[in-house]
Amino acid sequence: MYISKSVTRTLSAWLVFSVCAAVQAQQEKAVKSATVAAKPARVAYFIDATVLDMGNLLPPPPAVGSAANDAELAELHRIEQTRTPEQVAKAKADDAEEDMFSFKSVFGPGFTPEALPVTAALGEHVKNEQGIVGAQLKGFFQRPRPYQTDATLHPVCELTQAHNAYPSGHSLTGYLEAFTLAEIVPEKRQEILARADEYAYNRMVCGVHYRSDIEASRRASYAVFGYMLATPRFQRELAAAREEMRAKLSLAGNKN
Repeated sequence: MYISKSVTRTLSAWLVFSVCAAVQAQQEKAVKSATVAAKPARVAYFIDATVLDMGNLLPPPPAVGSAANDAELAELHRIEQTRTPEQVAKAKADDAEEDMFSFKSVFGPGFTPEALPVTAALGEHVKNEQGIVGAQLKGFFQRPRPYQTDATLHPVCELTQAHNAYPSGHSLTGYLEAFTLAEIVPEKRQEILARADEYAYNRMVCGVHYRSDIEASRRASYAVFGYMLATPRFQRELAAAREEMRAKLSLAGNKN
């Protein structure tokens, strides 16, 4: 079969282009992999994750297909069928704000990171510990999300493909931040804890967590916060945040 010189030149050029493109793609992939690999691992700030082995402190979640898991799915369906637009909006707002300042409904408009930088820094350090413990537990249990088990659910918040439902990271953050704030403003303890419960429940309104995920977060938060509370570093930052909050939010006295 005769192939003209022009066709040969075209094929040669195409081959060279393809090889160059493949090499460039491999180089870009290598650079991207190196960038990901270079990302620093999260480091605990208050706790020692090697000492606080949370995997042995929580019971395993209900297994997929078990009566307990089916009952939890049925509860999520009931929530989905009765949730109002207002509830959905609040759940979405809480989904987007996973930090101490989700408690602004308790403290008013002056409760912002800009107005309270010392308190904000403490809140970020507390949230960091959730990231350490939460990742450890999620990886240990690897529970599928509700919508991964039951495709007839209609979640309304951000989704993930990972099997990481147990425990709820948002809920763990909420309870740890709540316990911290209750140490700073004990006279508002009931309102703070009620807001933490609402924040956690909104994970179910979102349709992204089971009730037992929430309960596991509550249990874990007691152990993690007890550990933090016993560290001098946490006590120093807590005292500084207490002074700042009580002064700037005009809270009477410096209650402990």
